[in-house]
Amino acid sequence: MAIYRAFLTLGFWTMASRILGFVRDVLIASVVGASLVADVFFVAFKFPNFFRRIFAEGAFNSAFVPLFAEHLAKNGLAAAKQFAAQVNAIMVSVLTAFILLALLLMPWLMILVAPGFKEQPEKFQLVIELTQITFPYLLFMALLSLLGGMLNALDRFAATASAPIGLNLILIAVLLLVRDGVVSSTAHALAWGVCLSGVIQFLWLVFACHRAGLLFRLPYPKLSPEVKRLLRLMLPGVIGAGVVHINLVVDVILATFLAEGSVSWLYYADRINQFPLGVVGVAIGVALLPALSRNIAEGKLELAISVQNRAIELCLVLCIPASAAFLVLAEPIAVVLFQRGEFMTIDSKATAQALTAFAFGLPAFVLIKAFSPGFFARKDTITPVKIAAISMILNVIVAVFLMQFLAHVGIALATSLTAWINVFALAAVLIRRGYFRFDINLLARLPRIVFSTALMAAGLMVGVDALSSPLAGSELSRSSTLLGLIICGGSIYLVTIQVTGAFRLSDFRNKKGQG
Repeated sequence: MAIYRAFLTLGFWTMASRILGFVRDVLIASVVGASLVADVFFVAFKFPNFFRRIFAEGAFNSAFVPLFAEHLAKNGLAAAKQFAAQVNAIMVSVLTAFILLALLLMPWLMILVAPGFKEQPEKFQLVIELTQITFPYLLFMALLSLLGGMLNALDRFAATASAPIGLNLILIAVLLLVRDGVVSSTAHALAWGVCLSGVIQFLWLVFACHRAGLLFRLPYPKLSPEVKRLLRLMLPGVIGAGVVHINLVVDVILATFLAEGSVSWLYYADRINQFPLGVVGVAIGVALLPALSRNIAEGKLELAISVQNRAIELCLVLCIPASAAFLVLAEPIAVVLFQRGEFMTIDSKATAQALTAFAFGLPAFVLIKAFSPGFFARKDTITPVKIAAISMILNVIVAVFLMQFLAHVGIALATSLTAWINVFALAAVLIRRGYFRFDINLLARLPRIVFSTALMAAGLMVGVDALSSPLAGSELSRSSTLLGLIICGGSIYLVTIQVTGAFRLSDFRNKKGQG
């Protein structure tokens, strides 16, 4: 399958999920604002997601997909399914024990994760209770990663990409029940919604695997040679993914020491920033790894380099303008999306400030997803660990320094700065080892993309200046104004990239992106 077509499939379903995610976050902002309940729920939601990103989306997926693809290519579907079944049995056993232990130790774990809440007993007790409810979500997300990895290896991307829609629909339903007074405890209802959504998403992929002929019987857990090989590949990846995502936990830990609402402001800003990151970055990462693994396993090294260049092109052509738009329109976006109900003007301003800092690093966050598969496809999970470790240490140092002057904005800015360091290091190592080089097409298009983005940003600034009070008026008026600015900016960019040849719609055809 062409990398562009795979990206479009993943991008479509991811965008659908992100749109529903925005609806969810708009409801959360309206119902609980940036309050104590919001701060506590976001910590409880992030904690299982931290481990999910390490074990499921990070190390496991990066090690499992190349090995499953290798079994599939060399030994056929039956052998690949047997390997997946062995891995699944070990995963269920280990994660069940881990989750039970974490539930027992949760009061002590929360001292590490939310130390700033310790001075408020009611807040601290609530975060313990909510995290105990949300933590089993981890098991279902890990199983989701295995089933999704099998489907992705067969170029079946839609089911995996659409699964997160279940989380958003359930939380939206919960929030509507809370708003209408049907449910009394907002915090507990949201936590139970997260847990239930894990079950729903898992069952959705079970159905998809059944249709694809990928289901298997769960064997007795056994450390077979192939499972041990997977674990050896995973170990540095677990450390590496842990290092990367510790940055996110560090952000939360540091924010708990700041003014109430800081955790929520960072969350809402990150959710806006995650829209292009999720649609582009996740889609690129998921589509790229199987394509690179397959090409490298078949000895098509030049094609692998070409595929990676095309993936980077997609990252740049979509994320550079998104970053610029967020920098110019940060406050209008925060106001239109969240400012209603319990979410006040001060919350919009604080969220917009954090979004500006995150936007600076948006292209870097996505490029990490495009460069990392260059290592994972070659079964090298150690090098990204070393790079990520350096980035993590720098992030902590820079964040602690900047928050003294910029409060929560300093935390976001530190995350962006260290993301760029991570990108440059990944690219430099790949190039030095001969695994990657920037081809002529990419080098020719980059300045055109930057030029097109500059024209778009200038147009947006002129539009904002022309409107004396773009945030005044009714909610409908503000929304219409923002939509008009986005349409105008997007039109300028689309026309310019067509005229300059930075990127054309015809590029999505199956040419050099063959994977």
